[in-house]
Amino acid sequence: MTDSLFDQESGGSPLAVRMRPRTLDEFVGQRKAIAKGSPLHKLLQPTDVDTKSSVILWGPPGTGKTTLAQLIARAGSAKFMELSAINAGVKDVREEIESARFQLAHKGVQTLLFIDEVHRFNKAQQDALLPAVEDKLITLVAATTENPAFSIISPLLSRSLVLTLNALSEDAAERLISRALLDPKGLNNKIAMDDDAKSELIKISNGDGRRILTYLEAAAGASQDSGVITVDNLAKAVSQAIVLYNVDQHYDVISAYIKSMRGSDVDAALHYLARMIEAGEDPRYMARRLMIFA
Repeated sequence: MTDSLFDQESGGSPLAVRMRPRTLDEFVGQRKAIAKGSPLHKLLQPTDVDTKSSVILWGPPGTGKTTLAQLIARAGSAKFMELSAINAGVKDVREEIESARFQLAHKGVQTLLFIDEVHRFNKAQQDALLPAVEDKLITLVAATTENPAFSIISPLLSRSLVLTLNALSEDAAERLISRALLDPKGLNNKIAMDDDAKSELIKISNGDGRRILTYLEAAAGASQDSGVITVDNLAKAVSQAIVLYNVDQHYDVISAYIKSMRGSDVDAALHYLARMIEAGEDPRYMARRLMIFA
């Protein structure tokens, strides 16, 4: 958890961290969702946080859910607090609520609580949020990759706006790549990328902005000698990047694996299965997920 808004030190930080937008103008994609007059656009305007509704941001990975939560907080004077439902429990939720109560009572400062992967909270954990949301003690911004109708309890849904985000379009993905190549916070125009490599990167990233930047950074590192990212060195870099298998990818890849089988897409299912095997995923875990699917 953190109370630091936009804590991005360039030294040694991954490209995806360095390129996280600090203003709405820097945000790429979701043009319809943040269009003027939309509920999300209103939340991003500089007003007091206690006038903002709690929201649930629903969309696939890498579509800007965390960034939008930070921009909403930055648009007001709120204290930004963050929890991940992957490793937080009821105790952590209650501690954040008590902290918010103290901030409001003693400093007059509202709190925006961002909860990532909120669908991983069980009913008791979600119930613990209700009084604070109801009393406007906190403004809740929750992110989920799962359908809120099935993963979020009804009382919490009824007290929140559900806003849907979509995977990045090809145009938005291309703008993100160009910005990362040129921006001083990014690759600072020190390396080029040919058109075929850009097209391939957009294709394999599947609308995931974080994945685009992760693969781009790996490809840039593999292309320093030539100074130009090509399809060949992109492919080599991506095969290495895929093996870097963190907690988020553990859940993202198994979800994609199940969805591929559900859609009878044999090639995709084999692709995600191979990624898990290559990354050293526990075979018993994969077997259990396969049995549950069956």
